[in-house]
Amino acid sequence: MVRRSAQIAAGLGIAGATGWGALALFYLAPGSVEVRCALAWGFAALGLVAGVALGVRRTRRAAALAFAAALALVLGVWGSATPSNDRDWQPDVAVLPWATLDGDLVTVHGIRNFDYQSETEFRPAYYDRTFDLRRLDRVDLVSVYWMGPAIAHILLSFGFGDQHLAISIEVRKERGEQYSSLAGFFRRYELFYVVADERDVIRLRTNYRKDPPEDVYVFRVAGPGENARRIFLDYMREINELRDQPRFYNTLTTNCTTMILAHTAVNPGHLPYSWKILLSGYTPEYAYEMGRLDQSLPFEELMRRSQVNAAAQAADQAPDFSQRIRAGLP
Repeated sequence: MVRRSAQIAAGLGIAGATGWGALALFYLAPGSVEVRCALAWGFAALGLVAGVALGVRRTRRAAALAFAAALALVLGVWGSATPSNDRDWQPDVAVLPWATLDGDLVTVHGIRNFDYQSETEFRPAYYDRTFDLRRLDRVDLVSVYWMGPAIAHILLSFGFGDQHLAISIEVRKERGEQYSSLAGFFRRYELFYVVADERDVIRLRTNYRKDPPEDVYVFRVAGPGENARRIFLDYMREINELRDQPRFYNTLTTNCTTMILAHTAVNPGHLPYSWKILLSGYTPEYAYEMGRLDQSLPFEELMRRSQVNAAAQAADQAPDFSQRIRAGLP
């Protein structure tokens, strides 16, 4: 019984390593798609043989050694993947933002403010702006839905009086590259912070993305001003670090929602991890349950009143876009 249990455990280990290794080779191995497919299928076949060989005493050791050697090569491919800032990037993520600090004044460089004709047609434009931390009086949680209630893109927007700066944590795609959640587990994309005017990052989603359409909600976060200041400065620290030391995006551990949670960890009493962070569509509900959003309304009513699509479509390119989408919000 002990021997059989050990064989089952070893078989499960081989199966898991085979699946992970085959995908790692497909996404990370050098060469064409055909070459990477061949390597992935070859490793999968070797894993299958090794799993079957566990039940045959004469071949067990040789199969295990061969699989271990192949797995070591896969680990070498995994370790050789390094993030970079020097690739042929898509135009919307081509410019890295950065910040300079001078006491309470933070100058943010490379704020994106594209003029869109459609989701894929735009005139690139950037500007620099200095923000006074003493005027930081608002943080908004922005949630974007396009595929049901469980999945959303989450971003934060920081308000300095009438000025607002939105920061969206995304993947940095190369020209012609498409996003895949599965590929995001395998060091395929770099991490990127879109630092943008709300007329860019919110209006893109409310006014121009049609297939599928996206629903955007803006929730004001409750909390002391010093917490907002610490979070904003932690964002600036990370943005500057990424300019010098790029990092990989990860679908599970380093994504739009988990990174926000990591930034809030600079504050005492920050929110603990929850499955509602993993299923990001429930993040606003989680923040509400933990007292971080307006408690004067039931959550369903707060959600209904917080949708800004109609206001954003009416405001369009208006210079007071940020003020107009917040008119009437709780």
